[in-house]
Amino acid sequence: MPPLTHLAIIMDGNGRWAKARGLERSAGHKAGTETAREIVRECRKLGIPYLTLYTFSKENWSRPKQEVGFLFNLLREFLSAELPSLLEQSIRLNVLGEMDELPMATRQVLRHAVDKTAGCTAMNLNLALNYSGRLEILRACQALLRRDVRPEELTEDMFAAELYTSGMPDPDLIIRTSGELRLSNYLLFQSAYSELYFTDVAWPDFHAAELQAALADYAARQRRFGATGEQTA
Repeated sequence: MPPLTHLAIIMDGNGRWAKARGLERSAGHKAGTETAREIVRECRKLGIPYLTLYTFSKENWSRPKQEVGFLFNLLREFLSAELPSLLEQSIRLNVLGEMDELPMATRQVLRHAVDKTAGCTAMNLNLALNYSGRLEILRACQALLRRDVRPEELTEDMFAAELYTSGMPDPDLIIRTSGELRLSNYLLFQSAYSELYFTDVAWPDFHAAELQAALADYAARQRRFGATGEQTA
């Protein structure tokens, strides 16, 4: 199996899952948080050092205000309930995105969880919140311009150090649930050589067995990074 250091997931399909069952979208989001809890624990058990979950994109602000408010309430409840478990499992929480633009109550809970888990070493759980891959790249460019970095001095490593994922490995595998076949502005710079796995299973139904199926598919792949198959064998 190719090394799997960083797994990233686009958790899609909560609303469609609920609609198919005649439920409100909020029921799908609640079910989705239970799946997130299960997958975090499974990844910790499997020894995957980095897990990044696409939790709320910049584009998600365009959803109905009531739904956005519900999502942030749900996030606060989830983090408050899960913090003891994160500490027990030695899982460090990180936020990728513009946290200052989130509701104050959400920011407070997030910062508390980030601070409390800062010393955890077994696993890194990244929540991509108020996140945009294009904006992340633009933000890195702006930071380098402010430092007056000359074009001939700029390297990939210098650029990567200005991203939210600074110091982290790029995702080895990106999973997207619920049948959509796109990255949706997710980890655009970091995903240059990521393996992609798409499944029709909606996020609330993406349980440990589905994760194992994705990992088995990944294990059968050969990651060449531009080399030939013979060179990487």
